[in-house]
This record gives sequence, structure tokens and C-alpha cells, in this order.
Amino acid sequence: MNLRIFPAMSAVCGIVLSTAAVSGADPLLRPTAVAGQRGMVVCVSPPAAEVGVAVLRGGGNAVDAATAVALALAVTFPEAGNIGGGGFMLIKPADAARESVCIDYRETAPAACRAETFVHETAQFGPKTVGVPGTIRGLDSAHKQFGKLPWRELVLPAVTLARDGFPLDAGTARALNGLVEKHAAAFPEFARVYRKPDVTAWQTGDILRQPDLAATLQRLADAGPDEFYAGRTAELLVDEIRRGDGFISFNDLRGYRAVSRKPVHGTYRGYDVYSSPPPSSGGTAIVTMLNILETFPLQEYGRYDPRTLHLMTEAMRRAYADRARYLGDPDFVEIPSHLTTKEHARRLAATIVADRATPSREVALDIPLADEGESTTHFSVIDADGMAVANTYTLQNSYGSLVVVRGAGFLLNNEMTDFNWRPGVTDRMGRIGTPANVVAPGKRMLSSQSPTIVTRDGRTVLVTGSPGGRTIPNTVLNVLLNVLEFEMELDAAVAAPRSHHAWFPDVLRVESAAEDRDAATLTQLRNWGHQVEAISGRQGDAHSILVRKGRVTGVADVRRAAATAVAE
Repeated sequence: MNLRIFPAMSAVCGIVLSTAAVSGADPLLRPTAVAGQRGMVVCVSPPAAEVGVAVLRGGGNAVDAATAVALALAVTFPEAGNIGGGGFMLIKPADAARESVCIDYRETAPAACRAETFVHETAQFGPKTVGVPGTIRGLDSAHKQFGKLPWRELVLPAVTLARDGFPLDAGTARALNGLVEKHAAAFPEFARVYRKPDVTAWQTGDILRQPDLAATLQRLADAGPDEFYAGRTAELLVDEIRRGDGFISFNDLRGYRAVSRKPVHGTYRGYDVYSSPPPSSGGTAIVTMLNILETFPLQEYGRYDPRTLHLMTEAMRRAYADRARYLGDPDFVEIPSHLTTKEHARRLAATIVADRATPSREVALDIPLADEGESTTHFSVIDADGMAVANTYTLQNSYGSLVVVRGAGFLLNNEMTDFNWRPGVTDRMGRIGTPANVVAPGKRMLSSQSPTIVTRDGRTVLVTGSPGGRTIPNTVLNVLLNVLEFEMELDAAVAAPRSHHAWFPDVLRVESAAEDRDAATLTQLRNWGHQVEAISGRQGDAHSILVRKGRVTGVADVRRAAATAVAE
């Protein structure tokens, strides 16, 4: 079998296509759609995609490939790929009789943290912002439940990438140059690990080698996942945290557990939609929005009719108000069962006025308003037997806390910033202080990650997800509607301009391509009272797989350098 790598927006050049980064690409420019039947990986990094598809070709299933891809991304995409962060892996087994599961490996608050710990804190980076990492426990849990190949075989490709190096894309080279220059004094280990050895600027195609990370991954390959939480790696991690007066202890690491949870489930026009449950808000918000929108004839209106965008915005507004009011770690707060019901959606839909934006303040009068981070990565995998994996994981901000564990070579998250640091303070700028997501020892911070799998008659139709912080559920909603409601081909569905409303701030943000193409529509929305703002940057990065009429198609989002790899 041959390995083919298909980075977005590239031309064939032998077996491997050009890997030039696509940064800030026009979202209206369609990505390359790639077809295949024997397994597929779609992710942000060509080397990681190659690792995943090699696992599929070597007899592994989708979970084996996802595990290897996640570990490889910790090397090749340090902005968000990680072993020092956390996330959610949604798995649909090939056996239709076996239920789907979501592996929750979200970080937790150290035992030393309390609701008031960060009330007066302003720093968004550094050791104090680090939550207890969950990635290795999460990958281990998925592998033990579903994997076929030995753990060691899935780690070794990442060891090789870290030891021997890989070519930098333009975006990563540019980011490392800027971060090293800006943060060298405050984070010297970050600068040491990510500065070019000859102290010149990184260029596209330069080889980044990470020997300390290679040694850490080798320990994980040889000793197994427990090494991260109770071995030499744990010692190095705790020593790093102590040097910076952070909170993580050995007991925090030893006590961390990934949790297998039942996915949030909803239906839309005959499709079954599965997504991440709390402590992620993503699945709940997506199902709520789809339930609301299902009550309206969107296809009759058309995708970019002002009525469609108005209804999408109003659905977003209401779902995000529910998010703020109710959602948090289900082991600490009671999540109402009605949020994803059709009845609740009908009640919310009845409050939408056809030609007037609802002021966000009116949507949740019970939440008192006070006076006046988001780099993640998603990948999708499907194997020849039909097992599908949607995985989203993160360090929170780009490059997380900027803390690199000395001697271990990996970045730590700054996920503690995802808690509501100031209890009771919810304002019109988007700061949330509702009780459900206040800090508590051992609690998982609320997430927006939304790995999503759509099925029909038990068979996978769509695998998708995105990075983007609080925009994630809305990015996924855009892709789902494009495919399920408007029956777009996947390349068009992923490329289409996206919109986002988060309740507060009370602003509808659209990608600039929408403003250029749909000026009349946006003018009508403004006339109906929406405050519309065009953003020059990208919203999300939705690497997706579609199965339609027996044909499997993968699309890597052109908003970022990315790759689709197919096993043949």
C-alpha cells in the first residue's frame, strides 16, 4: 500500500504534495477534497497525518491512528498539539451494536485551588495557570478500550519526529520567531527549546529537533502512560511547577483520571448528531441550536438569505445564554436534562422575532450583569471498517502557559484561565462569572470543544470539529448546516464563510469573505438590529470527513496549513 499526503491548497509533487502553510487564506477559496476507502486522517500537520495513515496501513484502527496522530502533533504542532494539555475524543465503533463514547480528558484544577484563588490574578501565562494535564490518560483510556496495536508502536513515530526533526511550515516558523523574541526573558526554557540553534530566524522548511521531548516520549513508549503521572516525567513536571509557585502536586498527577462519558445526542432532519458532553459546552450548545433551527424552513430560505443568518444568530444567542447559566463539570454541578430536548428548543424558538434582533440582555434576565484564549486543534479519522474518531484537544492559548518543562521538553497548558475567575461577575464584554464554572479542587473547567460525529441509520456520515475557543460550537454548527440542511459538497461546506454570536458581547461576527460576498444580507441584518462586525482573521479550522453514497471524502480546512492522508 502507498501513502499519499494531501495538504490543502497544493499541487502534486511526486508522492508527497507541497506543505506550504496557508495562513489567513480566503475562506471562499475551496480546499482540496480527497477521496479514499481504506482509511483517512485529516489534521493540521502533514507529518502527523502521515503517521496516522501509516498506522492504518499497518493494521491499526481509527483509535490507534488517533492516538498516534495526537502524540505526533505534540511534536509537529506545538501551538496546540500536546501531552501537557487535555481534550475530548469522540469514538464511534465500527460495530453498530456498540455505543459511541466520549473520552473526557479535560484538565482538572489542582487540589490547592479554590474559588477565590484567581480573583486578583491578572497573569494569563506561567505555572499558576496550569491545570492537571489529561492528554496521556485520555489517549491511554481510548487505546485500552478500542485499540488494536501495542501502545509502544503508537508512541515511537512521535519519538522519531522529535529526535530527527521535521520541516517547519511558514505559520509555525513565524510564530516561534515572534514568541521567542517576545518572551525569552520571562520564559527562558521556552526560548531555549524553540530558538533556532544558530540564533537566526526560523525559515519555512527549517528542521526543528526536540531532543528533550524525544526522551520524554521514549520513556512513555518504554514504561507506558503511567510514567507521565508517576515516573520521571511527573517529577520533572512538578519541579517545574514548584519553581514558579504553581499549584500542581504529585498527588494531583497520580489522582488524575480520564472519564468515559455518554456523548450528547440529538437529531436533525433524520440525522443523529453526537458530540461532546459537559464539562464541554460544545455538544449541548450544538444540539440546542440545531433543535431550534429545525423548527424553521431554512432550505426554503437559502443558506445566505438574511432570514437564515438571523435565525442562526438568534439560536446561537439563546444556546450561549444557557451555556453561561447552566454548564460546568457534571461531577460538581447538576446539568438540567431539558437543555437538549425538542420541547426546550420550541420554547426558545417561540421567543425569536422574525425581523428583530433580540437584545442579549433580554435572553437571560436572571443572570445579573456587572458594570462594565483559544488555540486548539481538531482532527478527524475514519478506518476501512467504519470506526470514526473526532478528537479536539488544546493547551488553551497558543503555546499554552509558555512554560516548557525543563529536561522534558513539552509545553504545559494554561487551562485554569477557562474557569470563571471572578465569581458573580458577568458583563457585556463576555466575561462570565456564573456559579457552574467557578474554580474548585479537582474540578474540570468548562470547555467549548466540540468533536462531532453525525450518523444516519447507524452509519457514519460526517466527522468534524474545530479549534477557536468560544467560537467552536458555532463553527461546527456552520459546517453541519452546510452539509445536512443545504447539502453542500464537503469542500464548499468547509470553505464557506462562518458566523459567530456568543450571547455577550452582543455582536454578530462574520468572516470578512461574508461581508464581501453578502453585503446586502448583512445590511438587512443591521436593519433588524444586529450589530454586525466583519473579522479579518479566520474562524476555526474544521478538518472534516464526509461519507455520502458510499464515497469517503476528506477536506483539510484552507484557513490553516493542513493535510488529508489516505491509506491505499
